[in-house]
Amino acid sequence: MPRKVIHTQLRGHRVLRDPLLYKGSAYTDEERQLLGLTGLLPPTYNDQDQQAVRFYDRLSTIAEPLARYRELAGLQDRNEHLYYRVLMDHLHELMPIVYTPTVGLATQKFSEVFQRGRGIWITPAERGRIREVLETGTAGRNIRLTVVTDNESILGIGDQGAGGMAISIGKLSLYTAGAGIDPAQTLPVSLDVGTNNKALLQNDMYLGWRSDRLTGSAYDELVEEFVEAFSDLFPSALIQWEDFRKDNALAILERYRHRVLSFNDDIQGTGAVAVAGVFSALRVIGEPLAEQRIVIHGAGAAGLGIARQIKAALRERGVSDDSLHQHLALLDSRGLLVDDQPQTDAYKTELAWPHAFALASGIEEDRSLEALVTAYKPTVLIGTSGQPGAFHESLVRQMAGSVARPVILPMSNPTANTEATPKDLLTWTDGQALVATGSPFEPVTLGERVVHVGQGNNVFVFPALGLGALLAGARAVSDDMITRVAKTLAGQITEAELARGSLYPDIARLREITAVCAAAVCEQAFDEGLATADRPDDFEAAAREAMWWPEYPDFV
Repeated sequence: MPRKVIHTQLRGHRVLRDPLLYKGSAYTDEERQLLGLTGLLPPTYNDQDQQAVRFYDRLSTIAEPLARYRELAGLQDRNEHLYYRVLMDHLHELMPIVYTPTVGLATQKFSEVFQRGRGIWITPAERGRIREVLETGTAGRNIRLTVVTDNESILGIGDQGAGGMAISIGKLSLYTAGAGIDPAQTLPVSLDVGTNNKALLQNDMYLGWRSDRLTGSAYDELVEEFVEAFSDLFPSALIQWEDFRKDNALAILERYRHRVLSFNDDIQGTGAVAVAGVFSALRVIGEPLAEQRIVIHGAGAAGLGIARQIKAALRERGVSDDSLHQHLALLDSRGLLVDDQPQTDAYKTELAWPHAFALASGIEEDRSLEALVTAYKPTVLIGTSGQPGAFHESLVRQMAGSVARPVILPMSNPTANTEATPKDLLTWTDGQALVATGSPFEPVTLGERVVHVGQGNNVFVFPALGLGALLAGARAVSDDMITRVAKTLAGQITEAELARGSLYPDIARLREITAVCAAAVCEQAFDEGLATADRPDDFEAAAREAMWWPEYPDFV
């Protein structure tokens, strides 16, 4: 692949202050003369390999995760190419730093660890001129991808105000590391409409919009103005909605999914990655999906997304709509969703059991998770509740007493919010459980057996969705594109990985997996008539060719 060429009129210190142009000690003598850098750097040349070793050696002396996060963020602010080189070289080790779980702490302490502005903040003060703010903030850049958050439902820790920007930045870093989206073409955005987190508002260091959250029509109008301005400036770009409260997340997804190229990772991405984990487990035990009884503990945006993907997969296997509820049960904070009770959220109506089926299953007044496990005897248990310890010992032993190989996926993150630890789940089931988690965990040793715990991280899905949709020039991200990426991901898990106990691939193979999954997404867009680009002869080759790599560019 030919090296990228950058045309620039910048010289001297202005070059050294641009993270997309900065190469540190890797400028050649010719480049130093061309760019007016003679005398501004030490005289000896180092190539990127040497720089990567030097930085990683320094990073390895730092033990505390938040301090490592700050060190990496500082590198990203100075030298984007070297940042991505180090991240890609050590992805298994560093992904938990640049994203979950450490990014959760970074959002909570965002104002304290802030070093440099990155991305664009839209606040109520910008109403009426959001287009101008976007245009000024992206001058000269061709934005193809943005991750947008309003900061209200960050991971499992809730409203973090302006700190949500760290999530957008982290997700885009993984888009570049996993899918090779050029960082110059990405834009993190925070719709900073205030916060209801009183601790933040009372913190003198807080950097965000100091007000209670905007709600109602004023909130909707701000989002609408942003979407209109962004899509007008960048009509072919993709919007990923991230960490919105579930009611806003659903409303925004439905309002814009057919107007602009967009998807919600918390709903659709989580659904796809969870279903891929279930598919992997069923490969191990050799049973079909249509014979499973699946319980999802947590009926928020993630639970909804998983339920919809499971239903789509069941339909594909011939299960009728009238029978879907027999295979799937969901619980919210009040217990099992049953249609004899009014639902607090309208979307939960589609997730509720018929009352007659609940009675036939032995569920009457007590609709707790414990009662459901006893009566319904689930084969698959998925956690999206954010309630640590929800899958406790007696519950898990009860499930394991009815199922030879229980599939248990505590997907809540960050790590402190997981419903159960893999070690406990494997201990309580005498090593028979098939376990994957939403946060990273170390392997579990059971006697002479070592079980590797796969992380059901959305990074296996959203970079592929983004790259595939952009490669196709898709007009929308369809439900079938989501289903296609889930099926393709499940097919990428090797027999060796399954034998080690992992239900997800090794993260070191992320680029390889993303290329295959992105090709499938792109092909699906063409099959549905949603593509506007020229159809590639080889979808996978086209995906690989489109990927950006962090080699330093040449300058003209």
